[in-house]
Amino acid sequence: MYRILVEVPQGASELEAQLDLISPPPETHGFSGGASASARLAVLSWNQVLLEPEDAGPAQMRVSPSIRLPDRWKFATPLRTEAHGDGVTGFAAVSLEELVDSPLLAGEFLHEIPIGPAGGAAHFIELAGESEDLLHVEPQLKSQWDALVAQAQLLFGAHHYRSYRFLLTLSDDVAHFGLEHHESSDDRVPERALLDPDLRLSRLAGLLPHEFTHSWNGKFRRPRGLATGDYQKPMRGDLLWVYEGLTNYLGNVLSARSGLYTPEQARGSFAFSADMMSAHRGRTWRPLADTGVAAQVLYGARDDWDSWRRDVDFYLEGDLLWLEADMMIREASSGSRSLDDFCRRFYGGQGGVPAVEPYTLDDLVAALSQVAQLDWAGFFRKRVYEVAPDAPLSGIERSGWKVVYGPEEPEFHRSYEKARKLVDLKASVGIVADEDRMVVLDVVPGSPADKAGVPPGTRLAAVNGRKANADRLRTAVAETARGGKLEFLIENAESFSTHVLEYRGGMRYARLERDGSRPDVLTRIFSPRTDAQRH
Repeated sequence: MYRILVEVPQGASELEAQLDLISPPPETHGFSGGASASARLAVLSWNQVLLEPEDAGPAQMRVSPSIRLPDRWKFATPLRTEAHGDGVTGFAAVSLEELVDSPLLAGEFLHEIPIGPAGGAAHFIELAGESEDLLHVEPQLKSQWDALVAQAQLLFGAHHYRSYRFLLTLSDDVAHFGLEHHESSDDRVPERALLDPDLRLSRLAGLLPHEFTHSWNGKFRRPRGLATGDYQKPMRGDLLWVYEGLTNYLGNVLSARSGLYTPEQARGSFAFSADMMSAHRGRTWRPLADTGVAAQVLYGARDDWDSWRRDVDFYLEGDLLWLEADMMIREASSGSRSLDDFCRRFYGGQGGVPAVEPYTLDDLVAALSQVAQLDWAGFFRKRVYEVAPDAPLSGIERSGWKVVYGPEEPEFHRSYEKARKLVDLKASVGIVADEDRMVVLDVVPGSPADKAGVPPGTRLAAVNGRKANADRLRTAVAETARGGKLEFLIENAESFSTHVLEYRGGMRYARLERDGSRPDVLTRIFSPRTDAQRH
């Protein structure tokens, strides 16, 4: 974003520049640009503290980084340490591209936990938190992380890193997200994510498998529009439905195969995706591909009108899209092949050091055709590039399950609500509200709330004549199934209005129900793999 012009005096052979980074305060959101440090830990993204020559080639320019940390702090990074002295740690020279791809996690409380099977590349969980008591890892979780590494290797058949480190930060003072790198991932979760079952399920269980998958899908094989080779060139996100969508699908599958998700939780994740994509009525005018092209806008978009605008839907719709693709391969091959075979062909190959192999949509179609001779170009055109008013539920149905709605809230949905402090009533009255402030974050177009004129971005002041809170709102919605009324008092800036909702359906949550008329393939997809069994 910033260009600095410097007049170099004649005869000068060296330039020295100094810059300060203002560390964002707690509660500042956003990927690595959000809050990244507290008094006891810090995550360093090198691109935030460097200047590069305008004509530099990131892959060719060599950099020798170093860092000075507070006393007693430890650190973890994919970079290789070369020297210590005077409180400064120096690292071996790397390309500018590798430096930017190698974040550093440091803190007063930092544990390194080796994971995965013995032999081959080393894998580590690098765990940093605000205090020692937050870092206890139960043996069962450690064994699930071991299984994650093993199942990923069985899925892809080869890896493209020398070693791999999950840089896992547990803190309420940093932004929460996951960000992929070739030999590591920057994973940030609430400080009690190891202790609170709901936080573990909603914030942690699926995060590491997702970011780990990116080492293959995103870092090694990368859409040509995202492999610019130059930080000054804009990226093009038209294939983010592969980069992120397929990663979301494979991440959920690996979560199930490693035991990080129970089978019920794994099904809950797909029911959640189906419900969310059905509620995003913007699909009646905006194709999925356009959410990738507009990703740089949608990532930071406001909550209000999310259902009509569409969000970065290439994530959750990826679950539905790639499950359908998986089922198409299985049906065409009478069960002898699956998407696993595509993953080994496309993302496996010769393992070793990090490398980047860009691809196009034509390359993707050709690779899938080697696994199953189907009209993949036509399939993607219909599902991705054309307007699709209905969420693609065919994969769920063909795998032996169906999406149904009922009053019982699934564990996956409950954990999502609790972790994000939301009241998610999209499937019933059509609103999502902030649990603490009772702000109506979004309204689903065509829902009872929308038909009653409830606008998103306002505050729910009262429900049925009483001051609104999360419990009263849920109770009032549940009572509609027994004839109860539903009346909202909405505060919009300095104005108030009353809205009567015509609704009698009670609480409604999506879940998957077994369809006995079809074979249960979904359970087979979620089952752990062995060397002898891949489908």
